[in-house]
Amino acid sequence: MSNFDVIVLGSGPGGYVTAIRAAQLGFKTAIVEKESLGGVCLNWGCIPTKALLKSAQVFEYLKHAEDYGLSAKKVEHDFDAVVKRSRGVADGMSKGIQFLMKKNKIEVLNGYGKVQPGKKVVVKGEHGDPAEYTANHIIIATGARSRELPSLPQDGKKVIGYREAMSLEKQPKKMIVVGSGAIGIEFAYFYNSMGTEVTVVEYLPNIVPVEDEDVSKQLERSFKKAGVKIKTSAEVTHVDTSGDGVKATIKTSKGEEVLEADIVLSAVGIKTNIENIGLEDVGIAVDRDKILVNDYYQTNIPGYYAIGDVTPGQALAHVASAEGILCVEKIAGMHVEALDYGNIPGCTYCVPEVASVGLTEKQAKEQGYDIKVGKFPFSASGKAKASGTPDGFVKVIFDAKYGEWLGCHMIGVGVTDMIAEAVVARKLETTGHEVLKAVHPHPTMSEAVMEAVADAYDEVIHL
Repeated sequence: MSNFDVIVLGSGPGGYVTAIRAAQLGFKTAIVEKESLGGVCLNWGCIPTKALLKSAQVFEYLKHAEDYGLSAKKVEHDFDAVVKRSRGVADGMSKGIQFLMKKNKIEVLNGYGKVQPGKKVVVKGEHGDPAEYTANHIIIATGARSRELPSLPQDGKKVIGYREAMSLEKQPKKMIVVGSGAIGIEFAYFYNSMGTEVTVVEYLPNIVPVEDEDVSKQLERSFKKAGVKIKTSAEVTHVDTSGDGVKATIKTSKGEEVLEADIVLSAVGIKTNIENIGLEDVGIAVDRDKILVNDYYQTNIPGYYAIGDVTPGQALAHVASAEGILCVEKIAGMHVEALDYGNIPGCTYCVPEVASVGLTEKQAKEQGYDIKVGKFPFSASGKAKASGTPDGFVKVIFDAKYGEWLGCHMIGVGVTDMIAEAVVARKLETTGHEVLKAVHPHPTMSEAVMEAVADAYDEVIHL
């Protein structure tokens, strides 16, 4: 039996970051992983999808070379090569995590981990007997997987989740994407760009339903312009996979219709990986598929903690990382502040990109704020026009009484790199007036933030 100060179950962006921070703080640390270091995000999620999306963006640029006074003849794509590049990027990043584990002297325990009473973890590898380890602090970071609906069972071939969508052997001619959150929308954009006929089916009235309604409507216009078919307030009630392809029965307010496709991608959310990891043995409290924790990620059982997708916060990679760092810093006795879940940015990496933080206009009104709203379209931005990317806008929401920045919502090229300005400003309790008087460089996409704030305060110049 080996003894550690900290054992982390799972090596995704929550787990491996937690382990590194623990090691930096002087803890003897181990990390348990049953597959590849980096977890879903690095191997089958955030990173490889961005590689796929970049290939799609470059392909679209080449197809529209004439718009820039250039000529690109016979532009074609090699679907296999695009997928292979994506896998190569993921593999390279996973090797980088292996290096970081060695650099920080973190012991990697390969196998399936289960927590046990008495601050123990049992790890069972592919071969050999289970090994038992002890630690003063055990941190659960086992993440989540694609959620399955009873009406949409995944067979991994015709009805697939995000993992299979990333490495299909053959590009489908027709695809139905069920769910229009970040995962569904990103794959809809990718496959449509590659030439697949894509239909998005969303149960709620708007696509990207967590976003501000103005953003949802703009993205729907952009997607329809690009050839994506969109069905909102719609539900897949049945799939028939008995033939060559798939027949999906879609229920809408107008009645039922049957859509045919080669593949249905189910992107209806996630299911936490909390089964068979020993929670019941230890007595760790769970509610509605989530492990219950306090502000510092302690469970109801002393010495056991949980972070990331298995806890009630937003299921985002950067949230898991922040939670893990906060968790071990608290264990180390450092002064830490609870994470502000109202100031977490969300990003969707389709084209145009979507990024947001804080309250939507509807939420601000529902919470009783008297608000100032400003909006600046990229069609009025010199940089966006010169770049050939005038679709989208920046929208800002302020409390009229105190100038508090309540929310920021962006749609356009590169906005996922711009949203951090609003996150930092809100963290520093910056007022609208201060943002307005902070000089932004010209010509840039980012000056649209300043212009949107100016619009909220009736001082906009370029509209």
